[in-house]
Amino acid sequence: MAASIPVKKASSSRISQIDFNNLEFGKHIADHMSIADYNKAKWHTPQIIPYGDLSMSPAMLSLHYGQAIFEGMKAYKMNDGNLSIFRIHKHHERLNKSLSRMCMPEIPHDLFIDALSTLLETDRAWVPQKDGSSLYIRPLVFASEARLGVKVSDEYKFIIMTSPVGPYYSKPLRVKVEEHYVRAAEGGTGVAKCAGNYGGAFLPTQQAREQGFDQVLWTDARDHQYIDEAGTMNIMFVLDGKLVTPQLTSAILDGVTRDSIITLANDLGLPVDERRVSLTDLIDGFNKGTLTEAFGTGTAAIVAPIAVIHIHGKDYTLPKVGATSFQQRVKQKLHNIRIGAEPDVHQWNHIIKIK
Repeated sequence: MAASIPVKKASSSRISQIDFNNLEFGKHIADHMSIADYNKAKWHTPQIIPYGDLSMSPAMLSLHYGQAIFEGMKAYKMNDGNLSIFRIHKHHERLNKSLSRMCMPEIPHDLFIDALSTLLETDRAWVPQKDGSSLYIRPLVFASEARLGVKVSDEYKFIIMTSPVGPYYSKPLRVKVEEHYVRAAEGGTGVAKCAGNYGGAFLPTQQAREQGFDQVLWTDARDHQYIDEAGTMNIMFVLDGKLVTPQLTSAILDGVTRDSIITLANDLGLPVDERRVSLTDLIDGFNKGTLTEAFGTGTAAIVAPIAVIHIHGKDYTLPKVGATSFQQRVKQKLHNIRIGAEPDVHQWNHIIKIK
């Protein structure tokens, strides 16, 4: 399909307006986007067009009934000058899981790979080279049929945008355990990367920020005694000499970075324990000194150190992160794999060769 994807180039590039040494996350969108339509029970050939506004009906079903999902991915400039898209197949798999949960048509594998590859080739100059920077990739699918009435849409749009970004967080985080509001419950949509999950999280997150915290740690919907995930990330701990992280449930997003770090922890010889993690586990770990690290993991943040966890009205402080901390070592290893400085033994990089 890649050879047949039409590309309409922008009349002029906006790249000269971007300060690549001071990138604010998500502020700048690259010159082009990929767009494909679904109607008559099939996805049609994508096209690459200049990034810009869309003309849509206010009766569009996604605005009323929430059929909208997205993905977050990254591309990197490699040491040899080529580009790598990190774990493109795993992201495609998760995108389709989200679509299935929201009763939306899955994206064919070749359509996804070819549309994204063609877009990256078109906007390859937008991939930052500065250490710690990358090209953030945002695939988006939403119901586009115009009709009032609760129904599964018969029409959809699939769009891919890209944005040059720097680090998501600039300092270690202060997080608050949320014991009232709920992000997702078992059997709900927590496993899907759908828009409503994020909209529903804004209020408690805003309240936490007003109290001096950066993010919330979500707890289970039934008892509020077990950690699910962080506001924008999965959560991991180094506890009793092991990498401990909540086991996946239908209330927790299956993070691609989470999966990558678990794999690398095994490579590095650190035991991994995926299980229910209670607030009591954390408090005991703090009191005994066996909880030595806590950090968030996600495509945007990659690895986000946590400095303070607020539990039951009390701040618990983590040791400072050093060069030998697991989170620092695994973050560096991920970076090295992505840019080709270390062998990609798990075949995670999708290489786009720059001629």
